[in-house]
Amino acid sequence: MTPSHPIDKPRIGITLGDLNGIGPEVIIKALADHRLLNLMTPVVYGSTKVLSYYRKLMNLEEFNYSQVKNKGQFFPKAINVVNCWEDVIEIHPGQPSRQTAKAALTCLKHAVEELKAGWIDGLVTGPIDKNTIHGEEFPFQGHTEYLTQEFNAGESLMLMVGHDLRVGLVTEHIPVKEISQFITRERVELKIRLMELSLKQDFLISKPKIAVLGLNPHAGDEGLLGKEEVDVIRPVIQDLKTKGKLIFGPYPADGFFATGQHAKYDGILAMYHDQGLVAFKTLSFESGINYTAGLPHVRTSPDHGTAYNLAGKNLANENSMRQAMYVACDIIKNRQSQLVEK
Repeated sequence: MTPSHPIDKPRIGITLGDLNGIGPEVIIKALADHRLLNLMTPVVYGSTKVLSYYRKLMNLEEFNYSQVKNKGQFFPKAINVVNCWEDVIEIHPGQPSRQTAKAALTCLKHAVEELKAGWIDGLVTGPIDKNTIHGEEFPFQGHTEYLTQEFNAGESLMLMVGHDLRVGLVTEHIPVKEISQFITRERVELKIRLMELSLKQDFLISKPKIAVLGLNPHAGDEGLLGKEEVDVIRPVIQDLKTKGKLIFGPYPADGFFATGQHAKYDGILAMYHDQGLVAFKTLSFESGINYTAGLPHVRTSPDHGTAYNLAGKNLANENSMRQAMYVACDIIKNRQSQLVEK
């Protein structure tokens, strides 16, 4: 039996990420803003020793937290910490290590287990180092792929969310030379449908307008610079339009954001990682977040990585982490409001 709690104050699990990156720092800085405690019950999965280390390093001795003694027994007006291991782990900010990567995976697995069991309502993940964490226990390119499998979702959508800007991806963490083989009618249509559903369910937009970018320069120039737009992307858009969907494109990616066209749409679907994220981070860096749409549970993260070059220097900006917490709360409440209405 999971503990009861107010529907308007979700329990948000937060994983520390790589202990040598900026994850612990931005989490502490974000949670130091006590206004968050009025909106959520934070549950940090990691180690009180790690938090103590970074608290001292940043001279934030007034930052307080409560250790969770029994599963699910969280203090609603405090920062709760679940200790995920007992061993002493050496922390060397800015230095990738297999030991801290293993600790990051332990945090993640523990949080996912409790999310599945209903002890927490949503998840905010701290940044991991994909190189050191990758292995037999984690044969994935990142959080998105791992969580999609863990929640038996089949497919999900990486959706970058900023102020009135939402950019989704058809392909995510794959080499550029392999992108075109993943641009199929089935995949493009699936990602559009996942985006539309998320805009309705998670962001409460009743008739979302979605713009789809082309894959090739100039959106293929009518086949002169590539056939994907003519053979794949445009037919999908036209088919969905006949079904009453507000889907538009394919648009040339280079001028789409520069000319402000993105402001006319509720969501933009890019064909590959850098096509969408270069524009997104230019417009929303340090305020945007990453949301995994299409999962049965809510998961967000900041839109940055471990930033080893900043780790341990008390220079990291916590705004994206704070926004990830706010957005997780908002989406949980939006989903719950629809359940109440039904």
